[in-house]
Amino acid sequence: MQGEIGPTGPTGTTGSTGATGPTGPANFTTVNPYQLYVRSGTIGGTGAQNNPLPSIEDAIDLVQNGGFIYVEDGFYPVDGTINLTKSNVTIQGLPNSTVYLIANTPALLITGNGNVIKGLKFTSDTPYPVEFIQIGGNNNKISENIIYGPTQSGSSDTWVVNRGIVTQGSTTNTWIDDNIIYSLRQCGYLNPNSTGYITHNVCFNTRGWVVDQALFQFSGNSWGSPANAVDIALLSGTTSGVPYDSISNLQANNSNANISDQR
Repeated sequence: MQGEIGPTGPTGTTGSTGATGPTGPANFTTVNPYQLYVRSGTIGGTGAQNNPLPSIEDAIDLVQNGGFIYVEDGFYPVDGTINLTKSNVTIQGLPNSTVYLIANTPALLITGNGNVIKGLKFTSDTPYPVEFIQIGGNNNKISENIIYGPTQSGSSDTWVVNRGIVTQGSTTNTWIDDNIIYSLRQCGYLNPNSTGYITHNVCFNTRGWVVDQALFQFSGNSWGSPANAVDIALLSGTTSGVPYDSISNLQANNSNANISDQR
């Protein structure tokens, strides 16, 4: 038979404290200048996803070349041109992000190279005789945007000359792809010696794309309703031959485009 358990002995001395482990992450937001966020109506902000900046201009000031700016849902009034002078920056609009022009000035001027403008809406409070996007750099891409103006009454040849996109002279390799452009005097104006590609856009209720001695490859574009007065206008002085001739091929490659050949 087991005997009784004896009394517990005295507790030994406590050993030395072990080394302190690494400090956990601090409770603050780190800003990545290659990935910035914008949200209309915010005050201040750093540009981090949970502390966004209030304007696109603020984000352009902070972003590094090669970075991304994400524009969240909301209205972004523009009363002075937004200048994008940096290069290889992508400005990505999230659903229902609208650049809203409220002054007689281009909404966005791109003079840097290799930038991408994607997924934004552009419109204005009244028709202004300016373009929404002006391109002054090389190798820029305008893609998947919706660009439209307020309704103008009467014949389109009397409308205020507002335009979706304008290329400055001698800019190279502009790619305008998969945009919807409507209710403007012109989809775009392509100035002398500018070059690039206009592909897969839908353009309606305008006087079309105006080619002024520029070299652009048109392909896969289509035309909605109300119909444009002209889909593509080739102004006097614009080159013959490639990329515009034959006219029948140009029409066939662009949904039977209505082409005004003024050369």
